[in-house]
Amino acid sequence: MPWCQTCEQYLAPATLKELERCPACDNVVDNPKEKTSTERIPWHFWVLVAAAVIYLGWRAIQGVGLLFW
Repeated sequence: MPWCQTCEQYLAPATLKELERCPACDNVVDNPKEKTSTERIPWHFWVLVAAAVIYLGWRAIQGVGLLFW
């Protein structure tokens, strides 16, 4: 969301003038969308997902086994 330091308010991207200027004070605004960072999902999340899949798979096999035993 663009931020105008002079007006001290957030601006909608549609309200900005050309060259990313504030419509009220005509100053250049800070635009955090240019400062994007690529965040990766932590490795331990994938370990948790794999453990959950293995556990639920084993419980499904046990459940099917109970039906025929």
